[in-house]
Amino acid sequence: MIAALGLLLGVLAGLFFAPDVPVGLERYLPIAVVAALDAVFGGLRALLDGIFDDKVFVVSFISNVVIAAAIVFLGDQLGVGQQLSTGVIVVLGIRIFSNVAAIRRHLFHA
Repeated sequence: MIAALGLLLGVLAGLFFAPDVPVGLERYLPIAVVAALDAVFGGLRALLDGIFDDKVFVVSFISNVVIAAAIVFLGDQLGVGQQLSTGVIVVLGIRIFSNVAAIRRHLFHA
């Protein structure tokens, strides 16, 4: 419940304050959002499976975002940032859809 309230407050604060993302970090924002969504859907799946652990969720959330951004940063340094960005999005997208499918199966028994 605290996480849902924090998410709601964060969304409302973002809408109210409309923060500007620095130009140098604009490339990493979509990657960070997709990595965070992967952690959120993984946490929801774990909650429905009865194996949720808040410490694991926090570590997963932070490490997903940091590792995804680091991969894209490394790609930028090597001159293949767009390709690695695409790779990160594809991998995390597959994980998100896999978690959503498991959530759907759990909720609707289908």
